[in-house]
Amino acid sequence: MDCESINPYRADSRSKSQQVKEMFDNIAPAYDFMNRAMTFGIDRIWRRKAVDMLRRRPHGRILDVATGTGDLAMLLARRTDATNISGIDLSEGMIAIGKEKIARAGLDRRITLTAGDCLSLPFADETFDAVTVAYGVRNFENLTKGYSEMLRVLRRGGSITVIELSTPASPLIRPLYRLYTRHIIPAVGRMISKDVRAYSYLPESIAAVPQRSEMTALMTQAGFTEAAYRSLTFGTCMIYTAIKPTE
Repeated sequence: MDCESINPYRADSRSKSQQVKEMFDNIAPAYDFMNRAMTFGIDRIWRRKAVDMLRRRPHGRILDVATGTGDLAMLLARRTDATNISGIDLSEGMIAIGKEKIARAGLDRRITLTAGDCLSLPFADETFDAVTVAYGVRNFENLTKGYSEMLRVLRRGGSITVIELSTPASPLIRPLYRLYTRHIIPAVGRMISKDVRAYSYLPESIAAVPQRSEMTALMTQAGFTEAAYRSLTFGTCMIYTAIKPTE
């Protein structure tokens, strides 16, 4: 089963995008805490690694797709010399929290967050030097369309950096990983979040999302070049990178 057919609410007839929006609106108040708790804070290291990789190429204007509460957008502002960072996310609840965090950090002059459809980006062609996505592509209703939209708004020679959770390939690590993601995380999520399905959907979507060479193949099919991936923390996270052709 592919990630596009994995929905947060199984008996719900609405589109995946509509369900994802409701889910993240529901869990927005607990989202940052659960991110830290689920990964033991390692998600921060993964973001820093991705930003350090992105810094090797031009990045004057950056778009952070599926920005959530703005963690990656804020890190980009702190660790790069980007003049303008735009973040977009389906969830108005996540965007509202992100705006508060950005204002408290004094970064609101460099970061602008907008609630909107990541599959129909409200930006002109070739607007950005770089596009980033952290833990978001598995929630896309149409992954190919999402990559095509990100390619469209990138300038020629611009880069895309995608951080996504993944299933470890090691037969020694995989059983422990499955125990943790399929049983412990949903149990904690039910206690912390008011949405009982959200943290059961998480491991399901991770298991179903294209991983490693399958993901880079999708990026290539969308029109990117030099698609590659880097494995982190026993294969529980991947950083995917690619470039928009110059011609």
